[in-house]
Amino acid sequence: MFELSQKPDLPNGFQYLMPVISTQKAWSLFDFLRLNINWQQPSIQVYGKFHPIPRLQCYIADSGLNYQYSALNLLPDAWNEPLFAMRQRLQTAFKQPFNAVLLNYYRNGLDCMGWHSDDEPELGDHPTIVSVSLGAARKFAIKDRETASQWQLYLEHGSALVMTGMSQQLYVHSLPKQRKVGEGRINLTFRNIVNK
Repeated sequence: MFELSQKPDLPNGFQYLMPVISTQKAWSLFDFLRLNINWQQPSIQVYGKFHPIPRLQCYIADSGLNYQYSALNLLPDAWNEPLFAMRQRLQTAFKQPFNAVLLNYYRNGLDCMGWHSDDEPELGDHPTIVSVSLGAARKFAIKDRETASQWQLYLEHGSALVMTGMSQQLYVHSLPKQRKVGEGRINLTFRNIVNK
């Protein structure tokens, strides 16, 4: 259903797909989400001090599916029509259930995400996560936990990065600062919350 883009080799469990949504539809969705999502900027504790996360976020999921990371307990907003339609399309394409999506809005290149893995217990042991990018192309980095080897690629407007298998156990990933990027990017990470 999707075309596999010819990108630099990525480690096992990571696949870059381009495009998963047409350029025009991707811009329409970007504008809709930017203006119609309940964006929040919670604070997390780092070395004993609370700091606002360097981006905006919103968590959307089926009713009752809370999500926790970095001591944050996220309560879900309800699905809107465009995101529900994308959820259905991705479920068909990947033959995987997706009952939640975490949206991150990087307002410019100073907004970022540090090294982390999506290995929370409620995602299960080997989650499939589909990360759709809208807006400005941003650098994405992957690092092997054991060897510290790194891979980098640009996540382009309308693309998706699919993370499966042992990707969250063996690697960490980040979206570093890029001071020269002045435009915004919205990232949609579709996932399936399971009861442990």
